[in-house]
Amino acid sequence: MQIRPRRSALYMPGSNGRALEKAKSIPADALILDLEDAVAPAAKEMARDQVCAAVKAGGYGRRELVIRINALETAWGEADLAAAVEAAPDAILLPKTSAAQDVLAVTQTLSRAGAAGKTRLWAMIETPRAILNLSQIAATSAQPGARLDCFVLGTNDLGKETRADLGADRRPALYWLSAAVVAARAYGLDVLDGVYNDFRDADGFQRECRDGRALGFDGKTLIHPDQVADANRMFAPAEADLTFARQIIAAFERPENKGKGVITVDGRMVELLHAKMAERTVAIAEAIAALSATP
Repeated sequence: MQIRPRRSALYMPGSNGRALEKAKSIPADALILDLEDAVAPAAKEMARDQVCAAVKAGGYGRRELVIRINALETAWGEADLAAAVEAAPDAILLPKTSAAQDVLAVTQTLSRAGAAGKTRLWAMIETPRAILNLSQIAATSAQPGARLDCFVLGTNDLGKETRADLGADRRPALYWLSAAVVAARAYGLDVLDGVYNDFRDADGFQRECRDGRALGFDGKTLIHPDQVADANRMFAPAEADLTFARQIIAAFERPENKGKGVITVDGRMVELLHAKMAERTVAIAEAIAALSATP
């Protein structure tokens, strides 16, 4: 079972060279080098050149490098996509994804341009149309040559477009969040929760991480390096859960339990589905440990 942890995905403004350099020492699982929202129009072309040069130069260790391009219908989108293909990041993040055709069109463009096989496609889910079309968007990952690998929730944009007041508990957003998780899981995609804007509010951030994990998210997108440690901790398996997962796996492997669908472990009834969940828990813990051992 190969798993790439995506507990923390930190947005870094592509126009800020110092931030791009600092990112090499930030222990985020993924870095989203942003050409879109974080960059002023006058700095778009400079940011594109700077980000692509940084990706080509490397030095980011085990961190997953993702370039968020501008929407293709903007003045910068097509040039961003072409430059990102040449830079060959781990993934390209497509903003304003609203329909399956958006993903299919970019996938075809990547193939025609000879994009590196490792370069996957992430999709921003940040419009009401995207929420209505989640199943069809996710289903593109099952087509030949597909690159779609991850959904990223744009909760700020969704709040603006729907006029919803998300408040402290994000209750108005529960439909979007759960629908995105279900669609992603139906097609084997990862899915990342939206950002928490008040990076000085550690308690609020931790609460939102806890809620996001309970909903099934793999990790959280971040706007500040100070949020990385909490996200890494809160989206990693708890030690007690990891211990019990190993107990379940070991119990099912005992000769007397071979072929059984239900057994008892530590006084609890567990089924084969729990064994599969336990295997994933152990696999992601081992992947996290491997990341921690790499600069």
